[in-house]
Amino acid sequence: MRTPHLLRTLHMPLAGLLLTLAATAHAGPWRADPDNSRGWELMSPAERIEHQRRLRSFTDYEACRAYQQAHHAQMEARAQTSGRSLRPRARSPCDDLRERGDLK
Repeated sequence: MRTPHLLRTLHMPLAGLLLTLAATAHAGPWRADPDNSRGWELMSPAERIEHQRRLRSFTDYEACRAYQQAHHAQMEARAQTSGRSLRPRARSPCDDLRERGDLK
């Protein structure tokens, strides 16, 4: 079966578009999750939403880090009160946001 001329003509531009979309897949908003938010398991759903909103609201790296450090202290205190320990996170959400270009 022969490929219609239009499909052959569009094949390369469509492939290029798909590659471009794949390369910018992270362009959506940053999301807080258990892997990037220390104390996630100790926060209520409403606190998780507010935490994500606060982190997304920053435009300055230092302000983000100050919030993150205060949040870590709060979660550490909450963990101690409940007799739990927090597992460390491999990545900082502020570092992730800066790498995405969301923070200066």
